[in-house]
Amino acid sequence: MISTILVVGGLGALLALLLFLVAKKFYVEEDPRIDEVEKILPGANCGGCGFAGCRAMSEALVSRDDISALYCPVGGGDCMKRIAEYLGKAVAEKEPMVAVVRCAGSCDNRPRTNQYNGAQSCLIASSLYAGNTGCSFGCIGLGDCTLKCEFDALHMNPVTGLPEVDEEKCTACGACVKACPKMIIELRKKAPKGRKIYVSCVSKAKGAVARKACKVACIGCGKCAKVCPFDAITVENNLAYIDFTKCKMCRKCVLECPTGAIVEYGFPPRKVVESEPQQTAKAE
Repeated sequence: MISTILVVGGLGALLALLLFLVAKKFYVEEDPRIDEVEKILPGANCGGCGFAGCRAMSEALVSRDDISALYCPVGGGDCMKRIAEYLGKAVAEKEPMVAVVRCAGSCDNRPRTNQYNGAQSCLIASSLYAGNTGCSFGCIGLGDCTLKCEFDALHMNPVTGLPEVDEEKCTACGACVKACPKMIIELRKKAPKGRKIYVSCVSKAKGAVARKACKVACIGCGKCAKVCPFDAITVENNLAYIDFTKCKMCRKCVLECPTGAIVEYGFPPRKVVESEPQQTAKAE
C-alpha cells in the first residue's frame, strides 16, 4: 500500500517537473501593451474589425507599424485615437457608418404568393427556394440578421415584415450584413441627423417583372441617373445604385423615381409650392 502511494506520488512529481521544464522552454514573452490596448477596446468581440475578437485586434495593433487599415467599428474614432496615442502610431480617420436595409418589399408592396413552413432561418429558406413572393431578391423576413446583432439594433417590424435598424444602437459591426443571404443589408455613411438617400431595392429583374412582384421595385429606367448633378447614380443589371461617397443629398432623384424605389429619411418635410391661378385677360 505504502509502496503504491510512493510510486504514484513520485510519478506525479516527475510529470509536474516535465511540464514545468516544457513550459519554461516554450514560454513566449508577450508584449504588456497588448493587455493595455485590449482594455481600451470596447470588449464586444463582435468581429467587426475583421479579427476573431478584441484580443486578436489588440495583438495586431501592437505588432504592426502601420495601423491605418485597422479600425474598431464599435469603439469608433475616439477609441482608435486613444489607442494611437498610447502606441505612438498614426491612425486613419474614418466616418461613422450605419447599417441600411435596402428592401422596401413590405407585405403591402410585395404580396405573398405562398407560405413557407420550414425551419425559421433565412439561410435555410434561401437555399431551398426563391422565396414566398414574386421577388427572389428581396428580404425573406425570418430575422437571421436580428439574431446576429449583439447590440439590439435590429428588430423585425411585425407590420411590414422587414428588419428595422436603430441608428442609435447600431455600431456598424457588419454582423447583419454577413448574416443576410440575400445581401440586402449594406453599411453606408452615417450622415448628420440620420439623413439617408438610397435605392431601397436590390432586384435585378427586368422592369416589368420587378414591378409585378413589388410595387416599389427599381425598374432600371435610368431617370434618376440622368437628373443627378453629381454623377452619384449608376444603373447596372436593371438596378440603380447611389454612391454615398458622391451623393450630396439634393433629393432630385427621389422626385424623379417613378416607382418610389429611392427613399429619403431624416429630411424636413418638403415645401408645397402652390401654383398661382392663371387670370384670363378680359377683352376690351
